[in-house]
Amino acid sequence: MKSRCYFVIDMKSFFASCECADRGLDPMRAKLVVADYSRTEQTVCLAITPALKKLNIKNRCRLFEIPKTIDYILVPPRMKRYIEYAADIYAIYLKYIDKSDIHVYSIDECFLDVTDYLSLYSISKKDFALKLLNEISSTLNIPASIGIGTNMYLAKIALDITAKNSKDKIGILDENIYKKTLWDYKPLTDFWQISKGISTRLAKYGIYTMRQLANFNEEILYNEFGINAELIIDHAWGRETCTIANIKNYKGKSRSISSSQILPTNYTYDEAKLIFREMIQNGCYDLSRQNYYTGLIHIFIGYGDSKGDGDKGTVRIPVITNLYSVIIKYALKLFEKVANKHKFIRKIGFDFADLQKEDREQYDLFSVQKNIEKESKVTKTIINVKDKYGKNSVVKALDLNKKATQRNRNSMIGGHKSGEN
Repeated sequence: MKSRCYFVIDMKSFFASCECADRGLDPMRAKLVVADYSRTEQTVCLAITPALKKLNIKNRCRLFEIPKTIDYILVPPRMKRYIEYAADIYAIYLKYIDKSDIHVYSIDECFLDVTDYLSLYSISKKDFALKLLNEISSTLNIPASIGIGTNMYLAKIALDITAKNSKDKIGILDENIYKKTLWDYKPLTDFWQISKGISTRLAKYGIYTMRQLANFNEEILYNEFGINAELIIDHAWGRETCTIANIKNYKGKSRSISSSQILPTNYTYDEAKLIFREMIQNGCYDLSRQNYYTGLIHIFIGYGDSKGDGDKGTVRIPVITNLYSVIIKYALKLFEKVANKHKFIRKIGFDFADLQKEDREQYDLFSVQKNIEKESKVTKTIINVKDKYGKNSVVKALDLNKKATQRNRNSMIGGHKSGEN
């Protein structure tokens, strides 16, 4: 089997670097913070520059946690601008690599399968990596780092762990180098897909390194983690069978539509219920827009005291539908059952699960077909108007409530300000 070569390229402090690039600042030396300061000092900083990290300020800190003695530039997020930068970076990749060999992992991180391009350009993997880094830096003034590996897992680990300690911001791993340099590395949570929960469960068996994990009794691991043990064991040995081609050819067995938001302040039960209605309405628009129907709803409620994991609940609707008038009845009953009326609410999330296509739509005998068709047509009309003239071109009365958030969120991207007025 032909040995492959993967790159993982990550933009350093991407949002903050974009802001520095627009201001003509050195993103490695400037002290800049991206945060929506209109939400109070409790807001989480979306990005900080490396110069601030060197002062022991955590990347996802809250604004008030940055010492007042530090002089820095504070800017609001501009998600539309960051997407433009991401598109420009992707265009650089396309100059050298076909899109079928590129997997966008996040707005600031991409996997590249460069196997066939090394011989095409008669270039070494290290030189090719430097070429991409230098072009991104010289063209856009965005600093980046690269992990290089013989599989996608090793490339990711080379980025996350090895590249950090490299002067040229390039890390290189194969299975042998991985075992020699990282088998005894701690903590395990620095390794891709080893969460704190998995690490804690491994610690029960005295496993604190990849060497210990690789040599541990596999039967016990399968009893502890089920089928997921296979991936954990493979990664311990530096193995990964998944390729970019596998990812692009993958089709999920089930689909879902979900949404969540962190509220700008603590909301009372009744105020949060208003937001929940807005979210379900918007979710029903998404169902209709994509011609999907659901019969299963999951919700999550988080509280302002930040204690505990919040409350969760599930309800199955006796019909398969995308009509708001039907879904909201069951969604509200679930909200009333799950949400604690005596606590301030700070986070709300929902998920429409087990989505089905139109030919599976079902209603009970008491539904009036005429009313169903009327609501469906009205919904389609609203969606067409919103798509043509903007999300705020049609609003409901509940959206005008002073505690409502939908109109404001309609101008956001990914829950953050787009940067447009």
